[in-house]
Amino acid sequence: MTAHIQDRIESNYLSVAPRAEQQTQRATIACVIPAYNEEDSIAEVLQALLKQSRLPDVIHVVVNNSTDETFYVAREFAGPHENVYQDTLYRTEVFVHDIGTNNDKKVGALNYGFSKVCDDYDYFLGVDGDTVAERHAIEQLEEEILSDPRIGGISAIYTVAEPQTRGFTAKFLTAGQRAQFAAFNMDNLLRGRNMAVLGGQCSLLSMEALKNVMLDNRQSTPWVKDSEVEDSLLSLQIKNLGYATKISARARAAVGGMNTLRSLDGQQVKWNYGAIDLMWPGQRSNTPGQPLHPNLRLRWSENASMVINILTRLSFIMLLAASLSINAFVFYPVWLIPPLVAIILNVRIAVSIKGKTGKDIAFALLAVPAEIYLWLRMGHFVRAWAKFFTGAQTDNWAAQAKAERGSGSAYLMPVVVFVVIGAGMAFAWLQLPVALQSGILSIGWPVLYITTMVQTAFMLRKTLRNHHGYHV
Repeated sequence: MTAHIQDRIESNYLSVAPRAEQQTQRATIACVIPAYNEEDSIAEVLQALLKQSRLPDVIHVVVNNSTDETFYVAREFAGPHENVYQDTLYRTEVFVHDIGTNNDKKVGALNYGFSKVCDDYDYFLGVDGDTVAERHAIEQLEEEILSDPRIGGISAIYTVAEPQTRGFTAKFLTAGQRAQFAAFNMDNLLRGRNMAVLGGQCSLLSMEALKNVMLDNRQSTPWVKDSEVEDSLLSLQIKNLGYATKISARARAAVGGMNTLRSLDGQQVKWNYGAIDLMWPGQRSNTPGQPLHPNLRLRWSENASMVINILTRLSFIMLLAASLSINAFVFYPVWLIPPLVAIILNVRIAVSIKGKTGKDIAFALLAVPAEIYLWLRMGHFVRAWAKFFTGAQTDNWAAQAKAERGSGSAYLMPVVVFVVIGAGMAFAWLQLPVALQSGILSIGWPVLYITTMVQTAFMLRKTLRNHHGYHV
């Protein structure tokens, strides 16, 4: 780094007001933005960062594997910038790097950015190329991480931005992702603000913690290329060192959502597969206590919840169809209680969203959209576990990128499998004698009753818990 650039960075906090001249030197923050084909969003991301109430001291945009105009759009922001907030002048410098073909993808871009800033700054701010931080986000993240030396990293509260494209599918998927993020964030806020995953979308990490991760795990870089979910593994490693990983109570950022079924499937399968890769015993030698690590216990809990959702829904469909086939179905009003509790829970989460819209409330209140979105998530879950158990060697980063370009049909596989298995079970059912069919139903329905009652009790507990004024 040249001397005149270093002088600019060190003078970031010179104030134009007499009271600020007496301030002690504050911590320094380096921002790194890994950018892959982000020509539609990178300008808005940089504009939001340059309007922050507390500018990062330097911003490095690392363009990699891109075939669009990302580099040229970002290059317009290169150079020194100033911003005045409450009579204090802040300065920063934007650097734009195009590292061309990068086999390590986002991990490689993050590590490249880290190599540029690791020796000169106290904190590393990772921001995705489609994530727009609210004006006070960096200031709030800094205040919170400085308030407790035990914090190794802190993540902003994420919500999914409204889609730029028109169409019912994009709006429906956006509403589903907003509800999914809101429920996830609220769970973390109510667990003492402990965050199992410091999402790469917008997180502030201690440079000391990152260097200790490298030392403790004998890594040459903080992020490793053999992880499907680089942020999850890094969060686990930071936690292993005794640091806290937190979610901010105030800092917010809007992330780009997936607007097609293909792209959503690619993203969610990658996330699920990466989580399984970390959870499964013996998969990684550098995750002590696996799978009993606190971060991984939460993952197992989430997976168990999804398994129960799948079993109860499939069981209900099969038992209903089987009962109707022999005219043995009797409707009981008590069956309306579980969906009613689910609606109340979903509405309560929707109301807690900061900047909620009518679509967020309608998505929860109408029940059917939320149920359809859950079925999509169940399909992603099953696909990820199937890939893991079959040992399929797939580049999930490439698969997600392909899906975002509108290619591939793997997202339809759960539907095909469901139809084939359903047809086979229906044929087998019709071959059974009526007495045996009645016996199966007399056992199946009570088991489903009990399972659903337990599931409803957990939903009711979530519905009645105190949100302590948090908004997601």
